[in-house]
Amino acid sequence: MMNFVVKTIANAGALAVAVWLLDKITLTGDSTGKKIGTLIVVALLFGLVNFLVKPLVKLLSLPLLILTLGLFTLVVNALMLLLTSWLADKLDLSFHVEGFWTAVLGGLIISVVSWALHVVLPDGD
Repeated sequence: MMNFVVKTIANAGALAVAVWLLDKITLTGDSTGKKIGTLIVVALLFGLVNFLVKPLVKLLSLPLLILTLGLFTLVVNALMLLLTSWLADKLDLSFHVEGFWTAVLGGLIISVVSWALHVVLPDGD
């Protein structure tokens, strides 16, 4: 359970950094508490998308991953971020990613920050 909490906090932190750095990734809310709550829900949603959808997409795009020596992973990460944005919109959450290239850059930022936070934060296992 602790591992799940740590991963969710790392995802929320990485999403917050992407929102802070990129103007076209928006998180709106009336108060800081509402923004933090929305960020945690979006982090849970992003984790769920990465757990359920990403393995299937990676399997189906395996030839492209091999052909591009793994660089196609950036596109897969961008698609997962866009899917999370779309689902957040459907769930009436105030998180939005505008455009594919913003999603590519946001996915890269989220990957790097999430990796760094996983190194720093304790592991629950």
